Amino acid sequence: MGMPITIDIGGSAGGLVEKVFDYFDDVDRRFSTYRTDSEISAINRGDIPVRDWSGQMLDVMKIAEQTRRETDGYFDIHRPDGALDPSGIVKSWAIRNAAEIVRQAGVSDFFIEAGGDIQSCGRNASGRDWSVGIRNPFHTDEIIKVIYPRGRGVATSGSYARGQHIYNPRAGRDPITDIVSVTVIGLDVLEADRFATAAFAMGRNGILFLEQAEGLEGYLVDSNWRATPTSGFGAFCQP
Repeated sequence: MGMPITIDIGGSAGGLVEKVFDYFDDVDRRFSTYRTDSEISAINRGDIPVRDWSGQMLDVMKIAEQTRRETDGYFDIHRPDGALDPSGIVKSWAIRNAAEIVRQAGVSDFFIEAGGDIQSCGRNASGRDWSVGIRNPFHTDEIIKVIYPRGRGVATSGSYARGQHIYNPRAGRDPITDIVSVTVIGLDVLEADRFATAAFAMGRNGILFLEQAEGLEGYLVDSNWRATPTSGFGAFCQP
């Protein structure tokens, strides 16, 4: 996936960590747009008709289309050249599935993070709720807010780490310059991530979208160093 992945599993994990990493490797082999031998690359070349797409690919595409409709088009996996790039949803989809692998192994205390998207459950080795730090996008070695998701998913979209890679599809794919990051808390990591991407594409209006969305809370940092949370965000800042 081209990013670090962290897995923290309490108790005796046995070969579970290796099993989860093997799963992430399989996802990368299928969905990576950087690999010429991946399924998504073959689809974009026209080598695989829709009827032959894998079940995993169909699942991701279904979620992507659902998200496009729910965000009024602000989430869109189509590149300017028409190619499909599901990267904006695959990562959190894979994290959610990895979390289910851990749960099915009977583990109730775990933390899985990939590229800033997080799914945690239960408690850490100290017996405390897992905590997540939101980075200062202007000084990334600083934490500006600590949240306690308590089983919910967390995802952050922004331009401070990877530069401008999210665009407003309604404005000629103009880069987003009025905000620098949006952190979203959702029912799980996939819910958080798919709406974090869309909210960032909306610019300042993204926080209003999150405020009105059921089951989502957000924290937006704009280009003037101002932070704006949704009304229910503060409930996740209490240990």
